[in-house]
Amino acid sequence: MAQRAENRVFGKRQANHVLILASGEQIRHMTIRPWMIAIGLSAACMALVGYLGATSYLVVRDDLIGATMARQARMQHDYEDRIAALRAQLDRITSRQLLDQQVVEKKVEKLLEQQDAIFSRHGKLGSLLDRAQQSGIEPSASDAPAFAPGSDGKRADAGGASAISRLLAKSDTADAQPANASSNLATATLREGAADRADRMFSKVTLSLKTLENQQLNKVASLTTDASNTADAITSILAHNGVDIDETAEEDKKGGVGGPYVAPRLAGDRFDQSLDDLDAALTRLENVRDTARALPFANPAPGEPITSRFGNRIDPFLGRLALHSGIDFAAQTGDGVKTTGTGKVTIAGVINGYGNMVEIDHGYGIATRYGHLSKILVSVGDEVRAGDIIGRAGSTGRSTGPHIHYEVRRNGQPIDPMHFLNAGMKLTTYLE
Repeated sequence: MAQRAENRVFGKRQANHVLILASGEQIRHMTIRPWMIAIGLSAACMALVGYLGATSYLVVRDDLIGATMARQARMQHDYEDRIAALRAQLDRITSRQLLDQQVVEKKVEKLLEQQDAIFSRHGKLGSLLDRAQQSGIEPSASDAPAFAPGSDGKRADAGGASAISRLLAKSDTADAQPANASSNLATATLREGAADRADRMFSKVTLSLKTLENQQLNKVASLTTDASNTADAITSILAHNGVDIDETAEEDKKGGVGGPYVAPRLAGDRFDQSLDDLDAALTRLENVRDTARALPFANPAPGEPITSRFGNRIDPFLGRLALHSGIDFAAQTGDGVKTTGTGKVTIAGVINGYGNMVEIDHGYGIATRYGHLSKILVSVGDEVRAGDIIGRAGSTGRSTGPHIHYEVRRNGQPIDPMHFLNAGMKLTTYLE
């Protein structure tokens, strides 16, 4: 029973609320459903939430606006900092490019100076090589590349100008490809700069030039040594025959000197100093050779036998011991008599005992005499050179037959001419 009563209460229909609206005689009613109540409550809640939200917005609006402006300001500052950093990076790259360009220009300028120095050296070196060749001192075959002839027939410095031209071409190519710094700043900072490339190429060219210069220095030093050794050998032969060459006096014989003052060359310029040393060695060699050619080292009657030597002998006229002050060469009357060195005729005439005689002064206190000539072909004051015919062989004066009487005198005293003839044979290899 209790369960049925409970079920009746549970299954009882709830009464609806009715809203009655009266206006005059018109009466309207509206049943209020539960869902209408739910909608009304929902609308009230929404209105309340909106009211609360609007009230909250009005309360925190200033804070929100300030926070938004601060955020925008921070973003703007960050953007400006980024722009400033990019500009600074761009300025650094631009500055480095300008610095690289200046470095490249300096390297190129230095290479051009080296090229000018090579060309200036080439002119002097070529003339010195020609002088060395004329003096009989030839460069060895192993050093030929350092003095290879150019297309114009002149000697050229191997690798000098061409290497510099290649460097200039590479530098121009590098400058013709500028980096786009604004679009690829990070890559540009890691890329090898033009100055680095110039340094590398400059080092290669400089090394090549140094190698060439060392080869030339070795060759110049070898030529200088050869010229000095030849000059020393000639000087030694001359000294052995009583002719001491005073090189200072030789310079004084050339007359007055002068000219504008030029500061001395720095000691560090090895190449120019070596050229000066070679020039001095060749000049000394030429001087001692000229001296040797001037002195009576030749034969007055080449190919003719000696019939009487220098020294004591039985006089053919008196039959007793007497000094023969020269040597006699066999000759036929009219044969040419040649001077044995360069000099000046001091006597050309009849001298007691010599008959027709010619005396030539060769300097250094050395004089030669040619006696018993049948005819004299020179006059006092004439300048003669070695090998010139100064007279004809004969038998004038104290003579028993046609021959050539030849004397060599030092400071007026007769000496054995064979010393000079033997020395002349030794000098032949150095004077050719």
